[in-house]
Amino acid sequence: MRYFLVWSLCAFHLVKTDTIELSDMFGEIQSPNYPDSYPSDSEVTWNISVPDGFRVKLYFMHFDLESSYLCEYDFVKVESEDQVLANFCGREATDTEQTPGQQAIVSPGSFMSLTFRSDFSNEERFTGFDAHYTAVDIDECLEKSDEELACDHHCHNYIGGYYCSCRFGYILHSDNRTCKVECSDNLFTQRNGVINSPDFPNSYPKSSDCLYRIELEEGFFITLEFNDNFDIEDHPEVTCPYDYIKIKAGRQEFGPFCGEKSPGHIETKSNSIQILFHSDNSGENGGWKLSYTAIGDPCPLVEPPPHGKIEPSQATYTFKDQVVVSCNTGYNILKDGVESETFQIECMKDGLWSNKVPICKIADCKAPRELDHGFVTFSTQHNLTTYQSAIQYSCQHPYYEMVPNVTGTYTCDARGLWRSAELGTRLPSCQPVCGRPTRSLPTLIKRIIGGRNAEPGFFPWQALIVVEDTSRVPNDRWFGSGALLSESWVLTAAHVLRSQRRDNTIIPVSKEHVTIYLGLHDVRNKVDAVNRTVEKIVLHKAFDIQNYNHDIALVKLKEKVTLGPHVMPICLPQYEHELEGPQPNTLGLVAGWGISNPNITVDEVISSGMRTLSDVLQYVKLPVVLHAECKMSYESRSGNYSVTENMFCAGYYEGGKDTCLGDSGGAFVIQDLESRRWVAQGLVSWGGPEECGSKQVYGVYTKVSNYVDWLQEKTGWTFRGVERNR
Repeated sequence: MRYFLVWSLCAFHLVKTDTIELSDMFGEIQSPNYPDSYPSDSEVTWNISVPDGFRVKLYFMHFDLESSYLCEYDFVKVESEDQVLANFCGREATDTEQTPGQQAIVSPGSFMSLTFRSDFSNEERFTGFDAHYTAVDIDECLEKSDEELACDHHCHNYIGGYYCSCRFGYILHSDNRTCKVECSDNLFTQRNGVINSPDFPNSYPKSSDCLYRIELEEGFFITLEFNDNFDIEDHPEVTCPYDYIKIKAGRQEFGPFCGEKSPGHIETKSNSIQILFHSDNSGENGGWKLSYTAIGDPCPLVEPPPHGKIEPSQATYTFKDQVVVSCNTGYNILKDGVESETFQIECMKDGLWSNKVPICKIADCKAPRELDHGFVTFSTQHNLTTYQSAIQYSCQHPYYEMVPNVTGTYTCDARGLWRSAELGTRLPSCQPVCGRPTRSLPTLIKRIIGGRNAEPGFFPWQALIVVEDTSRVPNDRWFGSGALLSESWVLTAAHVLRSQRRDNTIIPVSKEHVTIYLGLHDVRNKVDAVNRTVEKIVLHKAFDIQNYNHDIALVKLKEKVTLGPHVMPICLPQYEHELEGPQPNTLGLVAGWGISNPNITVDEVISSGMRTLSDVLQYVKLPVVLHAECKMSYESRSGNYSVTENMFCAGYYEGGKDTCLGDSGGAFVIQDLESRRWVAQGLVSWGGPEECGSKQVYGVYTKVSNYVDWLQEKTGWTFRGVERNR
């Protein structure tokens, strides 16, 4: 429970003035003898003091005094310092103009005094008054009665006081109300810029000292240009006593400046200046803004080189200005023997350029790269290799073709590179042409009885394989045929290159014992024949010596062969219809010398006395036999004969010696009707036990189309696409 202080005087006669001091935050004041009538000739003063930051609020709950003109007899007077706030008398019911009523009196400060006085009589027994007071908080932020005490930016009121704060970027001054900026270390190092007073064009902060420094490289001269919008507090009689801006440039000083007249254009003649701006603790002026530029000594005008240009192009160039020299398309900068796309020079402080302007040299693609089995033709006079010159690549026709099939035209580009529209800077390659003899083979219409002599160049893929192991006693030697696939690979049957052993192991003969002859037509004339030793032999790992299934092998030559009219590769199945294998009744060609006795020497093979059916290469036309017919033909014979899906048969039902003409491993070739090229669809593999050429005894061939993937894997080049990497 709170106890209110009640100040009253008992009913006795006062002969002198009493003063009562009150310092509580609230209280009650009553006339003497209240609620009984107050005494005559009484005077009491109550002095109310509250803490700073508060005011005193006084209001009356009861008021009953003698009424008089101007309250001359009995009255209550309210004062604050030397100011009379109110003077009351009379009765509430009748004298409303002189009584306080519901009015509350608030002191302007933290002090208020209330004085009660009665004259010599109180015949009507007036009861006096009952008043209450309380301390109320001053909202300094709203009133700002004293400008010197008001906050610059933000004001925050609390009970009994207030405090100030500043906007972002400002700090509170030591007077706790003024906001200033920290602007004593502003450094500018660019060749041009803008500087202004804080918050421009709004009022600049008070109580601040700003320093702006412009520091440039020696050789520059700084020029200032003040904005016309210039407003710094001044004085009509004294030069800039309050706020001002000064400029120091070496030993020179400009200013102080203030007022509303802009300093305008100032040439400092210095590369280092200081701008000082001072403001005191009063005023609301807009401030200032300036832009600065820096120039130096001029350099001579530069001219672009022939076939070149300079950027930027200016009427004058001064210290630190830079220009970039570049050349027109197809030309390059040449400086000290080094080519580049651009070259930069700079105006120095002594008025000279850092370097001489270089020359522009036309781009040179230099001599074009050579193409294996191809040649280059210059399309430009004098065999020029410079920008926009053109060349034409060609392959050695008809033995090589360009892969991919492009024009082969290359033009020297602006970067000094030979470039084609199709391949860019990549070169095509000249790949061997397969299956297209320079001498066309005869049409496959009628049967050739007993074989026919081949003209030189009819079968340029035909290879003679000679195996001779002189380390054995007696010597092992035998022969077979094959087909050239590329400059390095020969295709043949596995049984031709299997080492002759008594068991069924599949081991290739030693590569040192094998010689390959290409371009051989007449065994009596070996002058034009090409012979190669072997780098490696690859037998199909699934080759079965019992039934000759998977009878296929590869020989890699130690040295590539040069293609010509008598040495060209055969094609392998490539297109979808070729990969299906040879169709029944299709005619194919088989070539060979009809070697019948394997036990002869190499010298006998190459010499005119070679024991073959023919000294000259012969060929025969044979039809492909329906697979079921061939299979049934062999199954009806005594012995274990198996015609697998990896084989096909060719020959005539009635037999004939021409069926026996092909040598083991030789190619059975069929001409593709669409591309007109010859394709190796089979390899001479085996035949029946009867004498070769007997009735219903067909030749059995390895079905090459079943092995295209295997051949690609082992050789590492592709047959199925247009582009072939050999």
